[in-house]
Amino acid sequence: MLAYVFWHWPDSGVDETTYRESLLSFHQTLASHPSPGFARSVVFSIHSASWLKTDGPAFEEWYLLQDSAALDKLNQAAVSGPCEAPHNRVAQQAAGGVAGLYRLRTGQGNLSDSKVAFWFNKPRGLLYSDLYIGLEPLTSQDGVALWTRQMTLGPTNEFCIHTSKPFEPTAGIVGESVALSAIWSGLKNS
Repeated sequence: MLAYVFWHWPDSGVDETTYRESLLSFHQTLASHPSPGFARSVVFSIHSASWLKTDGPAFEEWYLLQDSAALDKLNQAAVSGPCEAPHNRVAQQAAGGVAGLYRLRTGQGNLSDSKVAFWFNKPRGLLYSDLYIGLEPLTSQDGVALWTRQMTLGPTNEFCIHTSKPFEPTAGIVGESVALSAIWSGLKNS
């Protein structure tokens, strides 16, 4: 599974509630008119992520995809047809945004119950195989997912662990925890 992840924040003259409503309208429309290979989206409200050019409210959208071919189809579907007007409305209200591409390494790509995203890089000198073994006690737990950035596309560190509860990282791993508040999970009753 791949995830296209997009971070953005409202322009200073746009009310956060209005921005959120526009964003949710877009995701509702996209869920009703999915492109081939698009599984669903999950949207989080976040604050204080170091890679964003805002100290105010921001949003983190995860578009879950079957494979990389689905990315082109999503890109087209998100800005045309029934999604065009809702997409344009929220895009016009945004002050800025950055994006990245991530692959699910281990765990489940559900994300709906995630409360924490821990972003980190592999410690220098540590082999990837040793990193994965060291993380296994955490990543083998229910509700935990390990994502890895693809082709250095994105502003964040190389890895992201999503979990429903805070945790202590393995010795030697330093990163940034970002609190997540799900506002859209792409599931009924979201």
